[in-house]
Amino acid sequence: MKRYLLMFFVVAAFLMQGACALAQNLTLMLDWFPNVDHLPIYVAQEKGYFAEENLQVNIISPSDTADALKLAVAGKVDLAVSYEPQTIIAASEGLPVRVAGRLVAHPLTTLLFLKEKGYASPPDLSGKAIGYTVPGLMDTLLEAFAKINGIDDYTAVNVGFNIVPALTSGKVAAVMGPFKTYETVTMAAKGIEAAYFELEQWGIPDYDELIFICGAATLEKKSPQVKGFLRAVARGLEDARLRPEDALEVYFKAVPDVDQEIERAAFERTRPYFAETQKIDVAHWQAFADFAVEHGLIARPVDVAPLRVP
Repeated sequence: MKRYLLMFFVVAAFLMQGACALAQNLTLMLDWFPNVDHLPIYVAQEKGYFAEENLQVNIISPSDTADALKLAVAGKVDLAVSYEPQTIIAASEGLPVRVAGRLVAHPLTTLLFLKEKGYASPPDLSGKAIGYTVPGLMDTLLEAFAKINGIDDYTAVNVGFNIVPALTSGKVAAVMGPFKTYETVTMAAKGIEAAYFELEQWGIPDYDELIFICGAATLEKKSPQVKGFLRAVARGLEDARLRPEDALEVYFKAVPDVDQEIERAAFERTRPYFAETQKIDVAHWQAFADFAVEHGLIARPVDVAPLRVP
């Protein structure tokens, strides 16, 4: 009888040890539907980089682009893909947001319009209706861009992601928010030639376009998992940089329903902008935060140093 009891306790201990070794679950909410901006994430998932960090990552899309940051800060999801300007705005409002890492290291956002319109400089848009995609972010960026570049008496219109219909119908003359690496490609596939003003060429400081954020409470509870996630994504980014064709095929396997011709063209435009390190440049971020105060993007100054994951 004692021998059977001993065997029972040995097996129980073994099972408990195995349970502890099970992969830790993390939920990541994207900023939009899956596209090549997210390729390094899917590479990390498909090639087992998350698994090697003992992680099971559930990747989900938001119903609205503004949802990801809100849900991450509230702890409803563990991590989210977000934007530097949106994160600075949230921090200024006192939300407990933390910046974990980087995905796209320079602005992709543009003020986009139909090339046939022939706008030579931003003031050409004065007196017109101008659309924006993400409320609470792109309308704020539009306001700063207009102030800096002398766009007077414009009307801001929330077009969501109905960018092409809004432009081709004449509802708006331009849209703040489309990416120069993606919407230009999708429009070209429809025979529509786009032109745009790059924000960083017209007075908006350089910034990290896509980043990984989490809530302060999540970081406190799951710091090892968050750091493991970032290590895995860094490997996915390296694959995108050094083995792009292989990385693209892995992405197509993970997201089989995408238009591969469009995604391939978008990937070639996006690849030079992928981050080479997960570390946040505090001075770089502080420069944008100070700009945001100066130009009214935020009401209160932000010290960015406490925002980053150590």
